[in-house]
Amino acid sequence: MNLYLQYLTALAPEVIVVATALLVLVMDLVLVREKPFAQRVGLTGAIACMGCGLAMVWVELVPCSIHSAMLSVSPLTQWVKVPLLLLTIFAAVLSWNERFTRHAGEYFALLLLAAAGLMLLVSSESLLMIFVALELLSTSLYALAAFDKSGVASSEAALKYFLFGGMSAAFTLFGISLIYGIAGDIQLDVIATRLRGHPVEPVFYAALVMTLVGFAFKLAAAPFHLWAPDVYEGAPTPVASFIASGSKVAAFFVLARILLSAFPGARGTASLGGHLPGWAPLLMVLAVLSMVAGNVAAIVQTNVKRLLAYSAIAHAGYALLALLADRRHALSALLFYTITYAFTVLGAFAVVGVVEESGRKASLADFAGLSRRAPLLSFCMLVFMLSLAGIPPLSGFFGKFYVFTAAADTAPKLSLLWLVVLAVAASAVSLYYYLQVLKQIYAVAPAPASAWPRPALSARVAIVLLAAIVIVLGCVPDLLLGKISELLKSNSF
Repeated sequence: MNLYLQYLTALAPEVIVVATALLVLVMDLVLVREKPFAQRVGLTGAIACMGCGLAMVWVELVPCSIHSAMLSVSPLTQWVKVPLLLLTIFAAVLSWNERFTRHAGEYFALLLLAAAGLMLLVSSESLLMIFVALELLSTSLYALAAFDKSGVASSEAALKYFLFGGMSAAFTLFGISLIYGIAGDIQLDVIATRLRGHPVEPVFYAALVMTLVGFAFKLAAAPFHLWAPDVYEGAPTPVASFIASGSKVAAFFVLARILLSAFPGARGTASLGGHLPGWAPLLMVLAVLSMVAGNVAAIVQTNVKRLLAYSAIAHAGYALLALLADRRHALSALLFYTITYAFTVLGAFAVVGVVEESGRKASLADFAGLSRRAPLLSFCMLVFMLSLAGIPPLSGFFGKFYVFTAAADTAPKLSLLWLVVLAVAASAVSLYYYLQVLKQIYAVAPAPASAWPRPALSARVAIVLLAAIVIVLGCVPDLLLGKISELLKSNSF
């Protein structure tokens, strides 16, 4: 087969998504510009969902594999694109009834371009391609965060997001340049080959720190988390949900590829008894700071979106534990955790969006008495909150269980037990602030004259489906974990 045809076949899902973004723009600007806004957003949103659905069908029906200096497309990387596309579809559906912008075509086009950036990110084989995909994703998210023109909060959030993101991108690019100077290449497997058997130069640790800064920013890991609460609160709720879900899955996946594929010999140790330098001690510090800072700060929050932001910081710390586990457990536990967390937090933001439709600001008090006005919606929020807290038999419990078990089983045996104990304690603390939300929903009476809008059918269906996913993956976790383990056994990583 011709090389260019191979590339086109391998990147067909990304091509479909980008073509759909262009089609959405043309449809909105040329054909339906004079139509009522509800029709415009419904049509463009439906086209965006169909484009993502077509890309998912291609991934499932057309297996392909290619490995080059820039891209590595395998059954594993292709499969990871499926939850990313599904998260994009849910984010698009939740945007159908929002009224934060009149620019429907531009909004859905940017959402699709962000999805294309996520897909390219998981297939990238070189550090430069990873950086380009990150910037495509980040640029789209900066613009999406600023789409709500009804107040200054969205513009302020986008500006902070852009400034912090630009700074982190500069650190990442400088780190990549140092790695290139040390290894003489930017391809992940070539870097691993050239560093194997050679003593690690001191400048390599500086390069590693700078490279990790960009990913810590994208993951909202402490101390690079300061943008997250303001962005989650100020950005339109569907955008905040996409930032909290899809970008986390792709960023954790590619971070695992970089550390486990390119720098396996520079791991170091995160145990208290050892002092070997490497990336493991750096991740340990990020994990501890994230778990402590995220959970402590979330306790005092009165706005549910900010509470979810600090919760996301803590969950980034939990997920980092998976990268400290042995290689045979690290990726399977990490993928299961991040994917289940993504669907859960997307559902929680969807409920918040419904509450905001009545003119509320998503404070804890705004959820008072929700169970008496919307029992199904309240039950779904119960599922999401308890899953985030790690209560069985929901998917969040098994996600944490697999991550904590993998970390505790890391050689030397129980060397990371202290970190697992800290994570369990932090998770117990998180139950307090999740229950604060449920207390308002189920135990506090609503205001006498409060009125609740009836959620649109599309939003109700999306929320119920997300809750069903969380429940099913908790009751039958092998549906997801078995597929991940099968792909990892049959594919090199």
